[in-house]
Amino acid sequence: MTRQTKRAIFILIFSEFLVCLGISLVIPVMPFIKNDLHLTATDMGIMNALFALAQFVASPIIGRVSDKIGRKPVLTAGLFLYMVSEVLFALTNQLWVFNVSRVVGGLSAAMVVPTAMAMASDITTKRQRAKVIGWLSAAFSGGLILGPGIGGILAGISYKTPFWVAGTLGLLSAVVLITQLPNDRDIVKQSDLEPANTDRPAPNHPMTRAFWTVPIIILFTMILVSSFGLQGFESIYSIYVNEVFHFSLSNIALVLTLNGLISLFLQVALFDTFVQRFGERRVIRVCFASAAICTIWITQAHTKWEVIIATLVVFSAFDLLRPAITTLLTKASESNQGLINGLNMSLTSVGNIVGPIMSGMLLDMNYHYPYLVVAVFLIVSYVMAFTLRHPSQMATPK
Repeated sequence: MTRQTKRAIFILIFSEFLVCLGISLVIPVMPFIKNDLHLTATDMGIMNALFALAQFVASPIIGRVSDKIGRKPVLTAGLFLYMVSEVLFALTNQLWVFNVSRVVGGLSAAMVVPTAMAMASDITTKRQRAKVIGWLSAAFSGGLILGPGIGGILAGISYKTPFWVAGTLGLLSAVVLITQLPNDRDIVKQSDLEPANTDRPAPNHPMTRAFWTVPIIILFTMILVSSFGLQGFESIYSIYVNEVFHFSLSNIALVLTLNGLISLFLQVALFDTFVQRFGERRVIRVCFASAAICTIWITQAHTKWEVIIATLVVFSAFDLLRPAITTLLTKASESNQGLINGLNMSLTSVGNIVGPIMSGMLLDMNYHYPYLVVAVFLIVSYVMAFTLRHPSQMATPK
């Protein structure tokens, strides 16, 4: 990689980390907002759902726009919207403004996260891509993991402080991106990409059969299942282990902390090695199988240590699944990176909305039902993974 390409990747990683940090900053201050403003749990639920809904609707549209006008303008607009979202949240005490803030935040996430992935795919070779997407996935996970902790510390000053700090960082990040990130074409020309291919196919419109190949459909289905499975597993985890296995708050905190550390290590240090040695397809199959087996194991476990070990395996499998599927998607259609990553994020949002709702409803029927249903979906996806072809055979046809 050239120095310019490395600098671009660093800016993309920081931007993605910042937005994901902002997504999770709100978690520790929710009780303060609810109590101070006398809001209901339904009000808080709608507030969070609006973020995911905006992200779901906007991601594929913005992805297509970034394919046409370039990544840098979309990233810049996304970071400015991120700043607006955080400042709105800090300024207001009105529920409707909070809701507007979360919608704007969802739009900013739809602009930054998939566009950063698309630009990383544009400026890296296929051999480099797994490593860079692993770094971006680690930034995504790191922001979500560190957000609640940082938000909790800053909320010690005032529950508005996390949002003022995030808004300031958003503005600084936008300025850095404008001044330091080269234009898309300049990076591509000066980076160490493969030799130019003058016969490279033009982007296919998403409504054509040329775009919706069988491999693309299978991979998007897996994205939906992995996000659905992770949220279905994670959203009720603390309730499940507390009521079934009598986990204390310290037990739950230990598991989530270990998971965060393992996740960052796997995505930064080992993901590229796994892909280079075993290939994305085998990594995907092993992750789906491991997640399914250990999800079932949790429902049959008798000791806390069994639950902790199985939980860490499940979370680790999900942490490797997403970047592995994303890497394979970027290789399946070289000319539609913005659209592909936008649809990727949109389907992730669907899983984030449906997964918790399904698990909550099933949990009311029986404690084990949510995890058994998640396991069934994971097993089906494991079988589907055997239909995937090698990346060299998956390129969208002309």
